[in-house]
Amino acid sequence: METEQIEESPWLALTESSERGDSARITELLESLSCADTGRAFANLKPEPRRKVLSLVSCGLAARVLETLPEAQAADLIDCLDAADAAAIMNELPSNEQADLLALLAEDHAEAILARMEPEEARIARRLAAYPADLAGGLMIEEYLRYPAHARVGDVIEDLRTNHERYRHYDVQYGYVVARDGRLVGVLPMRDLLLADTQAPIRSLMIEKPLNISVDLPLDELRDVFEQNPFVGLPVVAQRDSLVGVVRRVDIQEALEDRSKSDHLKSQGIVGGEELRTMPVLSRSGRRLSWLTINIVLNIVAASVIALYQETLEAVIALAVFLPIVSDMSGCSGNQAVAVSMRELTLGLIRPVDALRVWGKEISVGLINGLVLGLLIGAAAWLWKGDVRLGVVVGTALAINTVVAVSLGGMVPLALKRLRVDPALASGPVLTTVTDMCGFALLLSIATAILPAAGS
Repeated sequence: METEQIEESPWLALTESSERGDSARITELLESLSCADTGRAFANLKPEPRRKVLSLVSCGLAARVLETLPEAQAADLIDCLDAADAAAIMNELPSNEQADLLALLAEDHAEAILARMEPEEARIARRLAAYPADLAGGLMIEEYLRYPAHARVGDVIEDLRTNHERYRHYDVQYGYVVARDGRLVGVLPMRDLLLADTQAPIRSLMIEKPLNISVDLPLDELRDVFEQNPFVGLPVVAQRDSLVGVVRRVDIQEALEDRSKSDHLKSQGIVGGEELRTMPVLSRSGRRLSWLTINIVLNIVAASVIALYQETLEAVIALAVFLPIVSDMSGCSGNQAVAVSMRELTLGLIRPVDALRVWGKEISVGLINGLVLGLLIGAAAWLWKGDVRLGVVVGTALAINTVVAVSLGGMVPLALKRLRVDPALASGPVLTTVTDMCGFALLLSIATAILPAAGS
């Protein structure tokens, strides 16, 4: 019975154990949960049990729990702890995750945590947090093996033995060789090291002039580098080729996935690109309203076009049936074009300077789709009312507006990108407003010109 309860509602078992102060039971429960179940459990825990659960387990286990959770959820958990407890857990996290979590906290709480972290850990976290999250500097880690060029094989092996506890979470396939001034001079394959004479200098084993990446290289270019090279990780250098960190393939893949998810949420009106139901209600409401209030104003502007053609609508009431159809179908076509542009922007296949080429490609699709959709809806209007002119009005309006919609859908994200406005957040409202206005105006103006009853 207890096993079934844990599987269905693990947060209840964690709450009961936290109330009893049973740290052994909490440890057992957390170690038995999958990543998904761990996230679900903490999402359902109330704030006080959540704090007690983290404070009753080892800092290492608490850190492993945070690593399995979405960053926003992990930041919420850190936020509910006092600075001393939070600092002890943060000391156990990889350097890049420390920086990411601290960036999501309120500045005063982040500073209080940093003040209580181990000095070296805090220094590294501060340095990494200073880089934007989508650059190599913001994605790199400081947990890597680094040795001076004058070292010998025996020195490296002794260091590995002496510091085995510190290095247990490191990726030790390669070590990085630096000159006295910190400049990267080579990469040391650890397999070659273990098979070499202990008196041999590591310089004789290293790969000279290794591929490296600049600390300022953006995420899209990092993706390209890793797609072209089969490396697990690459050294990151700053000025004068000084080694400052290592960026791993797995972190690039995770960053790309996170950006894709964030862009999708932004396109649906979630400001900030992240929302979890564990966040405060007022914060969640504000994030949504900031987009919805702008959207409702834009929709009022679009709908005001209808007021200009009130007499036409009153004369040919059947047009009212087709207004939302023309608007919705054009919007769907435009959103398809937006989605393709957003995808190609993410992959680095297009840039703002490619706007004319993108427009040409979309025009060709828009003409074909507009013709097909216009014929379909025009035939439906003709069959319904038995008036071929009504079919011509509706079909022509949808055909033209489809071309307008795909043109805008393809180019708006590029234009917003050039203006340094987030295209994932702004493309939808802009497209919806313009296609609605054009659709309403086209349908009603063509009707006014062609249908005698409307024009009289």
